[in-house]
Amino acid sequence: MPNYRRLRIPGGCWFFTVALQDRRSGLLVERIADLRAAVAVAHRRQPFQIDAMVVLPDHLHAVWTLPDGDSDFSERWRRIKAEFTSALVAAGIAVPKGRRPGERALWQRRFWEHAIRDDADFARHFDYCHINPMKHGLVDRVADWPHSSFHRAVRDGVYAADWAGTVEGPGDFGER
Repeated sequence: MPNYRRLRIPGGCWFFTVALQDRRSGLLVERIADLRAAVAVAHRRQPFQIDAMVVLPDHLHAVWTLPDGDSDFSERWRRIKAEFTSALVAAGIAVPKGRRPGERALWQRRFWEHAIRDDADFARHFDYCHINPMKHGLVDRVADWPHSSFHRAVRDGVYAADWAGTVEGPGDFGER
């Protein structure tokens, strides 16, 4: 069994990618209220700051800052995944069984994290979160995607409402 090592930086800032097992699924946006509730539960139990977040049909990206002295982002993601999965099961949505007893196979087992190194790195990942729906061809303008902290950033004066312009047709860029 692999021994996964994660960097621990108390009070650190992190970029995350978290994905569903079935990358063709749309459950994250179809059940956005359940996902928001799951994030709220995790946030109440172990506070953290959401600097940026975007939810796409099958995956999400986030930039979080943890409280001083705290480096446990893994437990927060475990709780979010578990709460969301439980909400789906409670709603009667079929969630495949996992390999272990009582486990569900909704989410990919792990997630990808990147420690934010400096202000420029923060800005790149902050922008990456917000432009992602456009890169995936889900919208022509970043402002048209409802499941994003982009709208908060516009209200806060970080971005103009027309940030990143408009895409004319499909692009050949971004993750596949």
